[in-house]
Order: sequence, then C-alpha cells, then structure tokens
Amino acid sequence: MRFEDYSFSPVIKKNLALAGFTRPTDIQYKAIFPILKGEDVLAIAQTGTGKTAAFVIPILDMLISDREAGPGIRCMVMEPTRELALQITDVFNSLGKGSRVKTLCVHGGVEQDPQIQRLEKGVDIVVATPGRMFDLVSQGHIDTGQVRILVLDEADHMLDLGFIHDIRQLIRIIPQKRQTLFFSATIDSDIKKLAYSMVKDAIRIQISPKDPVSKNVDHSVAYIGMDDKRFFLERLVKEHPDSRILVFVRTKIRAGRVSEAMERVGIKSLTIHGDKEQKERISALKQFRDGLVKVLIATDVSARGIDIAGVEYVVNYDLPEQPENYVHRVGRTGRGNKRGIAIAFCSPEEKPLLEAIEEYTGNEINTMLIGKNDYQMTVDNSSETKADWKSLVAEAEADEARRKKKGKKK
Repeated sequence: MRFEDYSFSPVIKKNLALAGFTRPTDIQYKAIFPILKGEDVLAIAQTGTGKTAAFVIPILDMLISDREAGPGIRCMVMEPTRELALQITDVFNSLGKGSRVKTLCVHGGVEQDPQIQRLEKGVDIVVATPGRMFDLVSQGHIDTGQVRILVLDEADHMLDLGFIHDIRQLIRIIPQKRQTLFFSATIDSDIKKLAYSMVKDAIRIQISPKDPVSKNVDHSVAYIGMDDKRFFLERLVKEHPDSRILVFVRTKIRAGRVSEAMERVGIKSLTIHGDKEQKERISALKQFRDGLVKVLIATDVSARGIDIAGVEYVVNYDLPEQPENYVHRVGRTGRGNKRGIAIAFCSPEEKPLLEAIEEYTGNEINTMLIGKNDYQMTVDNSSETKADWKSLVAEAEADEARRKKKGKKK
C-alpha cells in the first residue's frame, strides 16, 4: 500500500511526497489505522523503523480534520531529551506545513519567554521535555485541560533518565478521557507496568522484537588497536567524502581527542555531548543535517537525540559499555526504508564488550577482515603519519646543523 492510497488530508499527502515518503514502514502500516480510529496504542519497535512518522501522520490528519476544535493544546508529546523534542517538532512542522495545525517545542536550556509568547498565541501540539513543561504548567502558561492525545515517546529512555514520577504527575493533570500512544524501543517488566497503567484496551504492536538491530543496517566489526583507530577513521572518511558519518565514542574527552586527530589530517568534524551548551548542540546537529560538516562525533548521552535522515555510516569508534547502547547507536543509520552501514572498531581490550553486545543482540557480528599489509598501509598512508615523518626529518636536519655549527666553533 502506498501513502497516496490513504484517505489523508491533501496537504499531508503533498508533504509526504515532498519528503520522499512513498510507502509506509511496518510500524507505520500497523499503527496508523488504529490511531486514526482513536484506539490506544502500545508500540514496541526498534530504532530506525520509522515510528516517529507512525504517530505524527495520523495525529496531524485527525487535528486537520477536526473542524469543531476549540482553542487549546489538543496533543501533548513527551520526549526524554531536548534534541529529540526539537527533531520530533521538525517532523510535525514538515508534514503539517500548509495546514492550520501549530506545533511548539517546549524544552529547557533556553529562555522561556519566547516559548510563553508562542503559547499565548495558541498552539495545537506541544512537544516537550518534562522539566520545562512542568515549569510552564506551574506558572499557568500551559493548560492541559483540552489535551485529547498523549504520546509518550522513547518510554524506555524516559525511565532510564528517571522520569517515571514526571510521567505519573502528567497523567494526573491531563483529562482521563484521552487517546494514549505509547512508543518504546524495548520492553521489560517496568515498561509493561508503566504502559498498562496509561493505556486502555490498547492495540499492541511489536516489530522484530527478537532482532533489536534494524534489518536495514549492515553491521560489522573490525579488529583494530586502540592507538590505530584514528587512522582507520581517517581512511573511511576520505574514501567516502560525500557521506555523512556519525562516530560514537565513550566519553566527552575522547570526543575531543578524536576530533583533534581528524583536524590534524585535514578533516573537519564537530562534537556533541552532554556538557555542550544547548545552542552548540543544536548548531552541530544542524550543520551535520545540512551537510556542512560530514563527520559528527558523539557520546551515548546524545545517541537517541540524533534523528537525522541520510546518515550513511555509523562508526563505533569505542564499543559501548552498555550493550543496548550499541543498538541505539547503529539505529542512527538505515532509517525508515533506507539502508545504512555500521562499523565497530574493536581493540583487544574491548573484546569482552563485543561479547556482551553479541549476547544482547542474539547474533554474532560479522567480522571485517583486514590483512596485515592492508592494516600497515592504512597506518603508513595517514596524513598524520606523513606529517610526523616530515617533522622527524626536519628535527634530524636541525640537529645535524647544530652539530656542524658546534664542530666549526671547536
């Protein structure tokens, strides 16, 4: 079935076509009709399956079609991070362009006055992170009395970040008569308990629960020494100069060091991690999304906040300490119906982490074989290696000149 065959509003069909959406993904096909019918939905789908559009499309269609709606916020979407909230807002604005539906992103890290001004003008959809949303509710700037649709997105990540009390508080201040859409990448006893406390007679949808890595991602592992990883990243970037490459490291310090290593070989990159100011993070994501910078180096704190179409490669420069983070990382490529490639650089000391990842995913990751000659050639051909060689030669020549000068004086 194609999107043009659905009975969506003409403006949505037009925007779907402009965005290059032709056919629904599995999660979209299974979720759209129940949502349009007003059913509660509990959806479990791994990263990269197109679950954002699975709720954005029908919500927009329902709000556009509701001619009797009065003023007030009709849909509340809760997100665990600022980056996700901003990106989900972008999807609502893109697919709802030309309609009368107004969407506002409410998040911390920026001045609240512009958000308050937008709220006063009237909005239909609020996409929010818990902290700022409750601040504005307590100040009387957000009225939840007209909310008809509640979306809890990335529920597992919300629980990981300790937002369970915020979620329960939100349920108490919105109407009991509502439609609830619950989306999560994983399911466990805590997720089930939370989900069934929120939904009523929900339609349950589960996509590929036994294979947490998206079927659109070809992922492999290459065995590389810790100190040699920068040479292989340099080679990958230079062999694919037009590709967007997302690189994951373990810490913010590592992010800075890898970025500096790329700078030494003439590769421009940006970093994104939890200690970055919000404006810096937004700017880095925008430059990466717009193709102004082809390499973005990130930590796991930012993994789920990066929802950018067209990321061709994900590089696990450092293997994650939490196996589930591997799934979230590689899920940044192969989004929707597009294919992606994920490569993990595994040093000898990281093999236990690799084993934990393979146990978590239930599959052995394909090994990318690197011959000894190819390995050495990658190191020797690095611009950094050449630069080091030149500096050594220059230093040797300077030493020789000093020795000759001293000899003449004698």
